[in-house]
Formats: sequence, structure tokens, C-alpha cells
Amino acid sequence: MTVLEEMRIRSLGVIDDAVVELSPGFTAVTGETGAGKTMVVTSLGLLLGGRADPALVRIGAKSAVVEGRITLAAGSPAAVRAEEAGAELDDGALLISRTVSAEGRSRAHLGGRSVPVGMLAELADDLVAVHGQTDQQGLLRPARQRKALDRYAGDAVVVTHTAYAAAYRRLRAVASELDTLTTRARERAQEADLLRFGLNEVAAVEPRAGEATELAAEAERLGHAEALASAAAVAHAALAGNPEDPEGIDATTLVGGAGRALEAVRSHDPALAGLGDRMGEISILLADVAGELAGYADNLDADPLRLAAVEERRAALTGLTRKYGPDIAAVLAWAEESTARLTELEGDDDRIGELTVEHNDLRSELSGLAQALTDARTEAAARFADAVTAELASLAMPHARVSFDIRQTESADATSGVEVGGRSVTYGPHGVDEVELLLAPHPGAQPRPIAKGASGGELSRVMLAVEVVFAGSDPVPTYLFDEVDAGVGGKAAVEVGRRLAKLAKSAQVVVVTHLPQVAAFADRQLLVEKTNDGSVTRSGVTVLEGEDRVRELSRMLAGQEDSETARAHAEELLATARADA
Repeated sequence: MTVLEEMRIRSLGVIDDAVVELSPGFTAVTGETGAGKTMVVTSLGLLLGGRADPALVRIGAKSAVVEGRITLAAGSPAAVRAEEAGAELDDGALLISRTVSAEGRSRAHLGGRSVPVGMLAELADDLVAVHGQTDQQGLLRPARQRKALDRYAGDAVVVTHTAYAAAYRRLRAVASELDTLTTRARERAQEADLLRFGLNEVAAVEPRAGEATELAAEAERLGHAEALASAAAVAHAALAGNPEDPEGIDATTLVGGAGRALEAVRSHDPALAGLGDRMGEISILLADVAGELAGYADNLDADPLRLAAVEERRAALTGLTRKYGPDIAAVLAWAEESTARLTELEGDDDRIGELTVEHNDLRSELSGLAQALTDARTEAAARFADAVTAELASLAMPHARVSFDIRQTESADATSGVEVGGRSVTYGPHGVDEVELLLAPHPGAQPRPIAKGASGGELSRVMLAVEVVFAGSDPVPTYLFDEVDAGVGGKAAVEVGRRLAKLAKSAQVVVVTHLPQVAAFADRQLLVEKTNDGSVTRSGVTVLEGEDRVRELSRMLAGQEDSETARAHAEELLATARADA
């Protein structure tokens, strides 16, 4: 069996250092107002991954620490999750620790291993259900009541709701795209015209990658054609001689003479023979260069018309790079992307048609799923209401009747809603239903929303009945109630205590209460009390037994521990509780 055995609380609120020992059955936590009973709930909330508020750290302390020890049933979902996270169990018990610093930093440990705080929250779903005044107020809201009903209905709603939610999200996306396509038609047409103009400009020029670099080099050459031709002619004459100056000296003649001189004596010295060979290589190289210079001069294009054509082409390319990209490569990339975008824009009419068909199909699908959700909720609502009504009979409200009002709101026009039951109704992410819990406290009374039709004491009992019904349909090992008995007294309080004791036969129940009628039914009663300096120390949370328990119940009854009348009443309450057990 999974049981929360104990918690150690240090430097949290008014608690300096205290240990809360719990039992498997029904544990009641009592004490004077402001003694720190609520810190028990807060501590458990921290252990279960709740929000860390640095304001909770005791003044003067660096951090608050809460440690818990929970015995887990072998193979339970919580045990499996903990072991998957690397936690080690201590003889079947899981140690959980949460530290909150005064600066707001939070750390969590699970079975000796540091884990994200979110891991504690995951375990919480399988371990403990916490119910307090804030939960009670939350259940007054129709949205929470709808969630409660869906939770009770289980797979009958969950499976359909999952399919409905997916279809709803897709419908929203399709509707948004349709709206964009239709309401921005003019802007998209203007965008298409601009793209066509630009693509026509690029197509007219027909640029090639690397063309600008080639043209720049050609323009440079054409612009200096005379200087290049003159330089080539002078260099050629220096190497091969000038036909118009037969007496002139040229490099080829000089090198040839040097080579012949060395060739005549090469047999006398190998070193000189090597130099002769190199001189021959120079002579060949000079002849090659001279030939290339002659060819360069013959092929050099000095046509001014070609230069004008090159500059005109460069100007056309510059016009493109000024508008569509820093260079021709970027212009070509822009053209490719723009072609794809233009194809998309020109296909808007087809896309609008496709989306319209899908939109209508999705609305039809939503209609069917919404009807299935309504049917499942209606069926579950009847069972839920009957179960809560039966619980109220056990809580001294024998004539009360709980019911659900499941209704839909007609849409302003057929196109803005979905058809359910032959009507066009508004819809949202959770279906078409507005769910509200109603209470008729006595025969003849008209059912009214519980926020308006129930007194404080009746509201507490309705909420307790709801939680007890949940305990039967969606059980967890431990239930913590924080003064959900507020506003209840007299016979009704006795019935609340009796019902909690009954729940404790199948689960661990911890109740923070100010009612002696409830505390008397507990298997174990813990007293939280402050010391003279206003703090709760290790000895400030004690297990009450025998005479001590009678004294505390007397205080709770009459504010006087030693009142004989109160003591007699306290003993009577304990006797009644033992008789019921």
C-alpha cells in the first residue's frame, strides 16, 4: 500500500523545525488559528512540485527544506516513474526533498538523486490529491465544473475530446489561411504584379553567373588596347628584333651567340657544358615568349564598338544588382525564389477552393464529434449527479439534489457555428457545451448554480461529496483536505467526519480541520502548537493520545481544555466515532 509516512519541515513560515508523522488511515491536524496547520498543506505542495515562493522562507533562514518519506507499493506507477528517473528506494520507501532559498532558487531530490522540480509534479498525479479552500472556490466556475465532469466520464469523453481538439485546431488554421487569402487579395495581386515585372526585367537581360567579372576584365582590356599593343610590340622587338632595323641588337640574337660560344668549348669542362644547356633552354623560352607576343598583338581587339557593347552590358547587369541583389548570383537566386512565390500567388484561386472544401469537411467532422461529446457528458452527468446526491444524503443533506445543466448557445448565423441537434451553435476548443453544476437543497426548490444556491456549509459538503465521488472513479493513495469543512457545524460536521473516516478505509486521508466533530473520527490526531517565541519547533507537532486528545477536543469545542462539560462532550464524540468504526 502507498502511504505518506512522515514529513520534516525546516524554516518554512512559522515552522522552525518539525516532524509530521502520519498514519495509513485518517489523520486529523488541529491547533489554534495561526499555529501553522496550513504549513502542513504548503509543505506537501512543495514536495509535489508546487510553486516555490521565497516569501515562505522563515525570516533569518537561508532556505526552507521539506523532506518526505513515502512507502510505495511495488510496481505502482509512482514507483516505476521514480526508478526510471534514477531514484533509489529505501526498503520500499521513496525519500523526496525540496529546498527553497530565500533568493527564490529551488532544488528537488528524489531517492537521493537531483531531479527537475517537474518530476515531482509528475509523481504527484499518482500519489496525492490536495483539496483546499482555493480548490473549492475554483469548482464554482463552470469551466472547472466541465473539467470535473470530463474527468469523471473518463475515456468516453477523453478519446472523443482528443479527436475533437485536433479537428478544432486544424479548422482554426484553415480558417485563418482562408481569411488571409480572401481579405488580402488586393495586396497579393500587387505583390504578384511586382514579381512579374522584376522577373521580366531579369529575363530580358538573361544574366549568367560570373558574367560581370568576365565583362569587367574585357572592358579593362579594350579600354587600354593601344597601350597594350604598343607594349607588346616593344617587348617583341626587344626579344626577336625589329625588321625595320636590321642592325639592331635583340635578346634572341645575344642569347644565341652566348649559347654558341659555350657549345664550342663544352667538351673541356662539364660545368660549363651545364651552363650551355641552360642557355639553350633560355633561347627556347625567349622564342616562345616572342611568338606569343606576336600572336597577342595580332589578336588584340581594339574595336571601340565592342567596348561600347561591353559597357552597355555591364550597365544592364548593374541595373539588376541595384534592385534585386548585391551581385548576379544573388539576382539569380532572387529570380528562382520569386518564380516559386509567383506560382504560389497565381495558385491562390485553386488553394482557396481546396481550403473551402476542407473547411466544410472539418465543420461537418466537428459537428459529429461535438454531438458525441455532448452525449457522453450527458450520460456521465446523470451518473455523477446521482453519485454526489447519494453522498450528500450521508452528509446530513438527505433531501438535496444535485444535477448538471448542459446547454449550448445558438450562433449568430449558420456560418459561424457548427450544427448539433439540428441547430447551429457556437463552439470552442472543448466542444459546444456549457456545463454548470446545480443544487436543489430541499424538495420544491428550483435547482440553482451551486455558487448561488448553497450556503457556506452546504457548499463545503457538496464539494466534499464531489471529491468522494472522484475518489471512487479516479482513486489516488492519499487525500489531503485543508479545511474543506469550513462553514459546517453540528450534526452536519459529525456526518462529514463519519464520511471522511469511511473514505480512509480505502485510502490515506489527512485533514487539516478546526472541527472537533471531524477530528474525533480520525485514527490519529496531530496537534500543531507554537512556542512562546511564535515558532513551531520539533516538539511543536505532537501525536495526541488518551487524555491529551480529550483536552484538545475540549479546547476545540469550548475554547477551554478543562471545562467538564466540554470534556464530557469530547469523550462522547470519541465514543461515537469508535462505535462507527
